[in-house]
Amino acid sequence: MHTTEHDWINTPITADLLRGALDLERTAHGLLPHRLPARARAQNTDGQLAMAESQPSGVRLVLRTRATALELDTLPTKREYVGAPPRPDGLYDLLVDGRPAGQGSVRGGNVLTVDMTAGSFEVRPGPPGTLRFTGLPGRVKDVEIWLPHDERTELVALRTDAPVEPVPDRGRPVWLHHGSSISHGSDAASPTATWPALAAALGGAELVNLGLGGGALLDPFTARAMRDTPADLISVKIGINLVNHDLMRMRAFNPAVHGFLDTVREGHPTAPLLVVSPILCPIHEDTPGPSMPDLASPATGRLRFTAAGDPAERASGKLTLNAVREELARIVAQRADEDPNLHYLDGRDLYGEADHAELPLPDSLHPDAAAHRRIGERFAGRVFTAGGAFADRAASAGRGV
Repeated sequence: MHTTEHDWINTPITADLLRGALDLERTAHGLLPHRLPARARAQNTDGQLAMAESQPSGVRLVLRTRATALELDTLPTKREYVGAPPRPDGLYDLLVDGRPAGQGSVRGGNVLTVDMTAGSFEVRPGPPGTLRFTGLPGRVKDVEIWLPHDERTELVALRTDAPVEPVPDRGRPVWLHHGSSISHGSDAASPTATWPALAAALGGAELVNLGLGGGALLDPFTARAMRDTPADLISVKIGINLVNHDLMRMRAFNPAVHGFLDTVREGHPTAPLLVVSPILCPIHEDTPGPSMPDLASPATGRLRFTAAGDPAERASGKLTLNAVREELARIVAQRADEDPNLHYLDGRDLYGEADHAELPLPDSLHPDAAAHRRIGERFAGRVFTAGGAFADRAASAGRGV
């Protein structure tokens, strides 16, 4: 599978070479990074969440080496949607001493075929492939390979032309973030261009991204995973999927938010904890869910969504984004009396009406690559800098923007 032009050194892929994963599963091919621990996965019955947490958004190999060439064998699982144009191969981003130094893809692999009309899934097995980077500077350097944020990736083998070692703790705060597909990176240009990855880079933080496409549904097992994950800075972005899944009414939403925050606080009693409400999404601002795909739209090259709820149903407690924002702000204000490290951020401060006019949501739900960059920059500017929710903790370690 690999070339013979270098004297390759094979290095076992171990947990100390990886950042951003909460668990590693040994498979028949190698290691599969997970973003939820085994106990949480065992309690989950949702196939969409199982797929999302196994996609390594924010997961990266981090090495210190003099190597000028490296190869990484992986087994990707591609997705294809019946009736839709082919999806591009997932991108790997290479950073050298924190700066972009290359991109690549791995062809082949398994193929997951999704038929949205029938609601069916089919997996076709395929072979591993090889990612190769050459021409790296020969000095000692820190090398990061960010795995494709939306493509399940089993790590098979790592080869370099010089020894590698783990990168020591760089003194950066660990930022643990939980959100939906927008935080996961839907429609972002690459794994380092999701809005949380951009904000982490600007804020000098080590990201653990629990953005889960189709998730952020106040699942107790996710709260427990966050409780048990070491972190200095914590944020939870709640709301859009609760609305577009039509998952609960306001009567259930309020105690569920309190319970989620209570659980997180059990493990992180004094860490800055930021609650972020949804960014602007016009179809659900005042219209409840569920969201429904326009089944004719994939053939045009872009799946689009519509709101299938009735605004009149708000009277019976159905959730809309405006209702969610109002209740989240109220809950945080109530709890902040006893929790001075709890903060609230209105998601429309990250992406609001003026942004939508300039950078509309292509599928009516998810921001595009340019909007991801704007959201990431806005988040860093509002949260990591002076006066922001994370500023004091970051500044105390000399880790501000």
